[in-house]
Amino acid sequence: MLNRIFLIVLDSFGIGALPDAANYGDGGANTLASLLRSDKLSVENLKSLGLFNIDGVGGGVDLPRGAYARMTEKSNGKDTIIGHWEMCGVVSERDMPTYPNGFPKEIIDEFERRCGRGTLCNLPYSGTKVIADYGKEHVETGKLIVYTSADSVFQIAAHEDVVPIDELYRCCEIAREILIGEHGVGRVIARPFEGEHPYTRTSRRHDYAILPPHETTLDLIKNAGLDTVCVGKISDIFASQGVTKSIKTSGNTDGMAKALEVQESDFGGFAFINLVDFDSVYGHRRDIDGYAAALSEFDAWLPKFIAGMREGDVLMITGDHGCDPGFGGTDHTREYTPLLVCGEQIKPTNLGVRNSFADIGASVCEMLGVKNTLTGTSFANEVIK
Repeated sequence: MLNRIFLIVLDSFGIGALPDAANYGDGGANTLASLLRSDKLSVENLKSLGLFNIDGVGGGVDLPRGAYARMTEKSNGKDTIIGHWEMCGVVSERDMPTYPNGFPKEIIDEFERRCGRGTLCNLPYSGTKVIADYGKEHVETGKLIVYTSADSVFQIAAHEDVVPIDELYRCCEIAREILIGEHGVGRVIARPFEGEHPYTRTSRRHDYAILPPHETTLDLIKNAGLDTVCVGKISDIFASQGVTKSIKTSGNTDGMAKALEVQESDFGGFAFINLVDFDSVYGHRRDIDGYAAALSEFDAWLPKFIAGMREGDVLMITGDHGCDPGFGGTDHTREYTPLLVCGEQIKPTNLGVRNSFADIGASVCEMLGVKNTLTGTSFANEVIK
């Protein structure tokens, strides 16, 4: 049995289209392949762990330092929540609802009535462009900017000088209460901004996720008396269910710093860490060089984290979906994701192509000596020396 498992999600890091990707309009997508086109990419440490030894990737090293696998998303969808939930034993049989033409009138009417404010936009939009296009009218009228994306999200943008942050959060809570059943979107998201035009989004974003349909790996570990430390947006994704400690971050660099702080602490159990900038700042904006530079920053940081690992620590690195910066549009892409596993007690092993992200949660449970009552096939016995 091991003492501490760290799972770092490189948000949107895909390694090639899933067999059903064409059904999502994502045939041929490959986030990693697009990044390899950039001269900003340097991932020698990930490569040494076995990134390019993964089935279907190519160009690996002779003696990788870790175990590695190609992860298949079994759930239907390519959303952040669906991907993270599946890692923790929840397989979603259907996509969460999306609104390519905006939300129905009855939803907006009820939202406006309960918030006491009008709304603007109600269309799929880029988060930065929507405040550029609607920010001035919002400041003048006090109406909330409501928008969505290709994801299952209801997003509310407001200037902090016009709508105080607590008021924005209250409106998000109202939206979360309204958006249930057939309109149960994955997340309601507060998107505050500040300054003069062109406006700048602040770090006080807050996500209000729909509750998981049943218990997750986090619940199992918490109920066993161990810690579940969630860094970044993980706690929001699970609506705080099964979380013993939540640590917010303001981006990748801060997330990596917080990961080191968690590592230096004396928790026992599971640390679940999300680095969001790969997706939100670079993937959706189709910025190949920016994504490549961010991945290179993570790669350069990685040896410091590995050097700080204690006996009985295991590090896992994966993604939750793809967001190919070289692909058309701005949406996530349905892809395989990588899994890299390392630690003093981990032997280099090709774990092949896994049938579900849920194998991660099953393996975390087994490594921590927690009974897994959820879906997923553990690979713990294949990698522990």
